[in-house]
Amino acid sequence: MGSKRSNLTIYMLFLTVIIMVVISLCLGRYPLSVSQVLQAIFNGGSTNESGAFVSNIVVNVRLPRIIMAVLLGSALSAAGSSYQGIFKNPMVSPSLLGVSAGAGFGAALGIILDMGGVAIQGMAFVFGLIAVAIVYLVSKLISKKMDQTLSLVLTGIVVSSLFVSLLSLLKYVGDPYNDLPAITFWTLGSISGVSLNDILIISIPVILGISVLWAIKWKMNIMTLDEDEAMSLGVQTNKIRGIVILAATVITAAVVSVSGMISWVGLVIPHISRMIVGPDYKRALPVSIALGAIFMLLLDNISRALFVAEVPLGILTSLLGTPFFIYLMMRGKKSW
Repeated sequence: MGSKRSNLTIYMLFLTVIIMVVISLCLGRYPLSVSQVLQAIFNGGSTNESGAFVSNIVVNVRLPRIIMAVLLGSALSAAGSSYQGIFKNPMVSPSLLGVSAGAGFGAALGIILDMGGVAIQGMAFVFGLIAVAIVYLVSKLISKKMDQTLSLVLTGIVVSSLFVSLLSLLKYVGDPYNDLPAITFWTLGSISGVSLNDILIISIPVILGISVLWAIKWKMNIMTLDEDEAMSLGVQTNKIRGIVILAATVITAAVVSVSGMISWVGLVIPHISRMIVGPDYKRALPVSIALGAIFMLLLDNISRALFVAEVPLGILTSLLGTPFFIYLMMRGKKSW
């Protein structure tokens, strides 16, 4: 795809994100017009009871979860795209190194200890980082005996399994009437209870992490080459790999700490991005970010508007991601 055409595609996708945000603010059990939404956001609604009601719906209920959907989709897609490049594996997702499993254990531990909402999110974020730190340190110890990329993948699988087992243990010992339902609902993934304070907290690490990935996206192109080729071009592969893992882990842990476990987004969206603009990260990364936001906004609208009871996003992403995974398996060893 030519450079001008690719740039136009990127601009159109980000414009679509803005349009989707406006449409999403209008959709729901209480439909609103665009003028009502704009008035509620910029003028605080009217002074009458009806205007105050509309303003409350837009600003305190819909706007936080819509912003969260954009951050969630963008972060998971950017992380997945980056992981697939540095690990040279199209089947890699942001949960590969145990961040989701670690975050799940941290959130469950916070629920068992009867912590508040912010503290539970903090526990999820910290344990997500701890899980990846364990993976990275253990892989360093064993990488002398095998390829570092392979050691990271294998260690990630083991550590993920460990934290999943610890999560299951907490489910077993937790109160079946209070703790177990809360843990189960968190692991299903949802953004229904997100507040503006949550957005303010997680937006900082998400924006910083994505900015780092954006700044080194041309180096990620080189990281897709063989290790020796990349080093011959002057790229410090271990350093770049560490930076990408840290940035992708931080943004994943940040959004998962609020939304719960959301699967498949970081696996599916990067593939669609490469189908549209090719493997060059100068184009594939921004397209992944925009497509991820559009995808999560679409699913959130489906969850809110089409069902009597709101369906957790983790269920919807799995329902859509599984057929795509089968399609990828059927492609076999074709070039990605």
